[in-house]
Amino acid sequence: MSSDLSRRGLLAAAGAGATVTALPGPRAAAAPDAGSRTGRRSAALIIHNARVFTGVPGARMQEAVAVGRDGTLLAVGRSADVRRLLGRDTDVVDACGRTVMSGLVDGHTHPLGAASCSLQKSLDDEKFTVPQLQAALKKMLEDTASAEPDGWLTVEGWNFAGLLPAGTAPHHSMLDALPTRRPVHLQASDGHNSWVNRRALELAGITASTPAPTGGRIVRDADGSATGLLKDRAQDLVRPLIPGPGRDALLKASERALAQAAAAGITTSLDASVSTSQLETYAALAGRGTLLQRVAPALRLSLDQVKDPRGALAHLRTLRKTYGEVRGLRFGTAKVYLDGVIEYPAQTAALLSPYLDRNGRPTKDHGDLYATSAQYGRLATLLDRAGWQLHAHAIGDRAVRTTLDGYEAARRANGRRGNRHTIAHLELVDPSDYRRFASLGVIACMRLQWAMRDEWTMGSLLPYIGERRHRRLYPAGSLRRHGATLSGGSDRPVDPLQSWNQIRTAVDREGAFAEEGALYPETESLSRTAALRMHTAGSAYQLRMERVIGTLTVGRAADLVLLDRDVTRIPVREISDTEVRLTLVGGRVVHEASSSAAPRPARSAATARPARIAGVHGRHDACGCGQHGKG
Repeated sequence: MSSDLSRRGLLAAAGAGATVTALPGPRAAAAPDAGSRTGRRSAALIIHNARVFTGVPGARMQEAVAVGRDGTLLAVGRSADVRRLLGRDTDVVDACGRTVMSGLVDGHTHPLGAASCSLQKSLDDEKFTVPQLQAALKKMLEDTASAEPDGWLTVEGWNFAGLLPAGTAPHHSMLDALPTRRPVHLQASDGHNSWVNRRALELAGITASTPAPTGGRIVRDADGSATGLLKDRAQDLVRPLIPGPGRDALLKASERALAQAAAAGITTSLDASVSTSQLETYAALAGRGTLLQRVAPALRLSLDQVKDPRGALAHLRTLRKTYGEVRGLRFGTAKVYLDGVIEYPAQTAALLSPYLDRNGRPTKDHGDLYATSAQYGRLATLLDRAGWQLHAHAIGDRAVRTTLDGYEAARRANGRRGNRHTIAHLELVDPSDYRRFASLGVIACMRLQWAMRDEWTMGSLLPYIGERRHRRLYPAGSLRRHGATLSGGSDRPVDPLQSWNQIRTAVDREGAFAEEGALYPETESLSRTAALRMHTAGSAYQLRMERVIGTLTVGRAADLVLLDRDVTRIPVREISDTEVRLTLVGGRVVHEASSSAAPRPARSAATARPARIAGVHGRHDACGCGQHGKG
C-alpha cells in the first residue's frame, strides 16, 4: 500500500474539473465563504474514497467526509452527496480505501511527564546483573562528569524487578560501589518506585528513625535502616532535592511529546495527574500556539486534601480560576490515588484477599489503601455536588470497591448528577462489583495494552495472587457484559506510545509483545468495533465531551484521522502497525505524514522493543520524572 496520499479532486475523478490546493500545515480554518463558486457553503477539506468509521452504534460505513471552514463536520456520507460541498479552494484527499475515523481520545495519559522523562538518561527497562547495572551507570557518570562532585545522577527506565538473578533485592550498597560521591537516583517507569544511594538518603535526611509518610513505604534492613528503595509517597522525601529541567528545554520537549501524540492519532487527552507547575507549562504551550490537542487536566489531590474535602474543593476552584482561560484546556476533573501497584515485588495495590508468598501460601499483606470508603465518600459527595468529576487510580479489587463505595455515597446524597466519575486501571475487580459500574454510572478507564501473557502478568503476578484471581485480570469483557461504559488510555510514558497496538490487544488479548500467548480472550476480549469505540466515543463520554468529539457526525468538531490501512477489515494482528497519515483537531491539520518535518509515532509495533517493567501496567504516578520541581 502506497504511503503517499493521492490528492485528486473529487469532481475530477468523477469527470468534472476541480482546482485542488495542497494540504496546509497547522493552520486555522479559512473564512466562512472562501472558495464558494455559487455563494453556497463549501468545504475546506474533503476526504473521499474512504472507509469512514463514524463510531455511531449500528451505523453503516460511509464513503466521504467534508470539513467545514469553522472546524466542524459539514457532511458524512456518500461521495455523491459530499461532492456538492466542493469549492474552488477545497483541499481534496483520495483515501484509496483506507479508514477515516474519529481521532483517538486518550482517557489517561501523562504527556508532560513523557516530555520530562525524555530529557533524562535512561536504562530503557533492561534487565541487568548487579555488575552489568554498575557498568551502565558508570558510563552515565563518565558522560556527565561535569556534574562532579555533587550533581545528581538521575536515571529513568529502571526495571525494579529486573535485577538478576531473579529475586535480587536493590540496596544502596550496590550504588554506593560506583566511583562517585554524587547522589544517585534511579526512577522506575511506573513512577511508584525509586532506588537511591547512601548519599541521596543522607541529603534527604532519611534514617532508621524517619517515619514513612502516609501512602508510602521506606524499605528497611533488619536493623531499621533504609535500603534505598522508596515506594509511592516515600519518594517525595527525595524528589524535591532533584533539580528539574530548564523551562526552555521542558517546553521544547513538551512540544515534541504533543507532536508525537498527534502523529499517533490522538486529538484529545486527559492528563491524568496535573500539578500547578504543569498548568504553567500548558499555559506557555498555548501561548506559543503549540498545544496541539484538547487537554482535560485531572488536577492532582494529595492524600491530605482527600481527607479535607472543603480544602480540596477550594484548591480546585483556585486552579480553575487561575488557568481556566487557557485556550485548549478543559477543567472539571480531580485525580486521587487509592492504592499502588500489584506486581511483585512492589505489591502496594490494595486487595480484598492477601497476597500469596512464593509457595502459594496466604500472607498477611493486603497492600496499601490510601483512603477509607468513608473518607472517599465525603470527598466524592462534596465534589460531585459542586459539579467536579473524580478520576481515581485503583488497581486492586479492594481499592476498586472502596472507590465504588465512595461514588455510591455521592449518589445517595446528591442523586444523579451526570459527572461520570471514573476508575482508572482496574487490573483486578471482584465479580460482585462488575454490575455496580453501570448502576452508578461509573466509567471504567482501562489500559488494555497490558492484557497479555508476559513475564509481568505471569511471573510477577500469577504466583502471588493465584489462578482464580489471575483469570480476572483486566476484566474488560466482563465489565462490558455487565453494562459498564469502557474508555481507554495509554498511560504514556509508562510504555512507548503505541495506540494502535493498544486497540489490537483489547481485541485479541495478545498484542504485538505477548511472550506466552493471549490472556483469557475467551472471557475478556472485546470486539473490534467495541475496542475502536472504547478509545474514541468511550473516552469522549468519560470526558463529558461526546457532543463535541468521539464520533464523526455532522456538527461535531472535525477531530479525525486518516490511516494507512482499513482497520475495520484487516486481520486484527495488523492493527498494531497502523500509521496515521493525517490528523485534524477542529479542522486544523496537526499532523501530516507526507510532511518532511512530520513527527513519527513511537516506533512500529513490529520492530519496537516494549518498555515493560514489573509494576508498570498503567499504575503510573505521572512518571516519577514528571515530579521534579513540580508543585
